[in-house]
Amino acid sequence: MKRIKTLIVDDHQLVIDGIKSLIKNIPEIEVVAEANNGKEIFDLASLSQIDVALMDINMPVLNGIDATKQLRQLHPQIKVLALSMHDDKTMIESMLNVGALGYIMKNANKDELILAIKKIAAGQKYFSSDVALTLMGKQSTEIISEKNKTEIDTLTKREIEIMKLVALGFSSIEIGKKLFISPRTVETHRTNLFEKLQVKNVAMLIRYAMKNGYMD
Repeated sequence: MKRIKTLIVDDHQLVIDGIKSLIKNIPEIEVVAEANNGKEIFDLASLSQIDVALMDINMPVLNGIDATKQLRQLHPQIKVLALSMHDDKTMIESMLNVGALGYIMKNANKDELILAIKKIAAGQKYFSSDVALTLMGKQSTEIISEKNKTEIDTLTKREIEIMKLVALGFSSIEIGKKLFISPRTVETHRTNLFEKLQVKNVAMLIRYAMKNGYMD
């Protein structure tokens, strides 16, 4: 079994030690390096072997946004998971824009952290619930533009919520847990979305959501 080689970057050693303690007995994950600021990352001899970097954002010398941008340019095989105390939309979008695949809060529990690392390592997206809600926006039924009025009139509030969560990379099971409905109900809503929007698959649904401003 190939272990997920992980780098932890945080300016608080206590945070690094805490994360290492949480995942030290997880056979699929191995912490192979750590750094206390973004600049220290690029001095690591093991950098070419790393699969996932857990990246703090507010750090001295070189912050997480700039470090992620450079890391993705120099070592595109490394997938970045942002780890922060802040769920500010601008900060979240800044990390996503420079190549981070996911964003979780530092108050996440052990199970969520492990799940996030595994999903990011597999090239999938992962967001904490608070982060997902921030990206979705407070008003899920807000009319974004006149051209979307017809779709807004035909889509239910629940369908819009599910479309946004699908676009953020959540599975039907995960969406069901977040919205307190069954996975089968989620699938029913997805089927209805496909029919109403005349899309054939999830990729087309995601493109529709992004093109028409539902992810703003």
